[in-house]
Amino acid sequence: MTQPVSSARQGGPDEAHAPDAGSPKRDTAPRSLGPRVDVRTLSLLGVLAVLIAVGGFTEPDAFLDTGNLQLILTQSSVIGVVTVGMTFVITSGGIDLSVGAMVALASVWATTVATQEYGFTGILFTAVVVGLAAGMVNGLLIAYGRMVPFIATLAMLASARGLALQITDGKTQLVTVGSVLDLGLPDSYVLGVPPLVMMFAAVAVIGWLLLNRTTFGRRTVAIGGNPEAARLAGIDVRRQRLLLHLLSGLCCGIAAFMLVVLSGSGQNTNGNLYELDAIAAAIIGGTLLSGGRGTIVGSVLGVLVFTTITNIFALNNLQSDVQQIAKGAIIVAAVLVQRRTSAPG
Repeated sequence: MTQPVSSARQGGPDEAHAPDAGSPKRDTAPRSLGPRVDVRTLSLLGVLAVLIAVGGFTEPDAFLDTGNLQLILTQSSVIGVVTVGMTFVITSGGIDLSVGAMVALASVWATTVATQEYGFTGILFTAVVVGLAAGMVNGLLIAYGRMVPFIATLAMLASARGLALQITDGKTQLVTVGSVLDLGLPDSYVLGVPPLVMMFAAVAVIGWLLLNRTTFGRRTVAIGGNPEAARLAGIDVRRQRLLLHLLSGLCCGIAAFMLVVLSGSGQNTNGNLYELDAIAAAIIGGTLLSGGRGTIVGSVLGVLVFTTITNIFALNNLQSDVQQIAKGAIIVAAVLVQRRTSAPG
């Protein structure tokens, strides 16, 4: 008798796992996964603490300045929102290479002269709708068009970038709506916390609840662990995948609005390499690249680690190519660790 896949067990308070197929004994003893979750999270916290110590040692005045710490959190917020959506997609066994291009398209569409005439609401609404529309196209192609996620999202990457370039004609679109620009000013901070950071925190909390405390999250983990078993258990796998890409598009729309606030403009180059950063942050956070396991807390810590590294390198005048090499090395190390921890026995 087939076990209900929707009852995917969780390895800890911040991580959702797919059930182990064909191993009833392991299903009844989830305790073995608890230490793994704790070790992974503690390891990331340890890495973050070491980076803070390095930054404080190399550039104590600049790195530990309140303004710089606020900058790190603010820069983490935009890519962090994208990473939350990416975590869901990867947990389901998929991939989304178009997130950076969707952010660019949403940001330029939301900053056209016609859109800005509708003020704050018009910019926010347009960014979200464009993100949702692009995510829907991805979801329809993958779920109902049966396209491989890599190919479908790669096509969206190229198309969205091209459309963003066409809209802007290669020019920067400046934002003239004061209420939008004010969100990025220190006067709008609440107890020293920038509004964009609070938006990121809200998205992360909602994402954690959605992944760990709802049927939607359990279905996401289930289809990532074994899509055929999920289908046999009554889960509409195609609809779930469509919803997941809608969620990814929604996160890209929100991130596009945040980026408009942060930069005060819309450009076709916005969101460049966001797909790399989002995938990397999710992976080093503990989300399994092959699907079936995801953690929002780990993804958030992964984003903070990468942003802190970038900030330290910038303060020490290290070139961007060194930053990319460091990111690549971290990704490789994280995947190797995943292979060891997920290997049977």
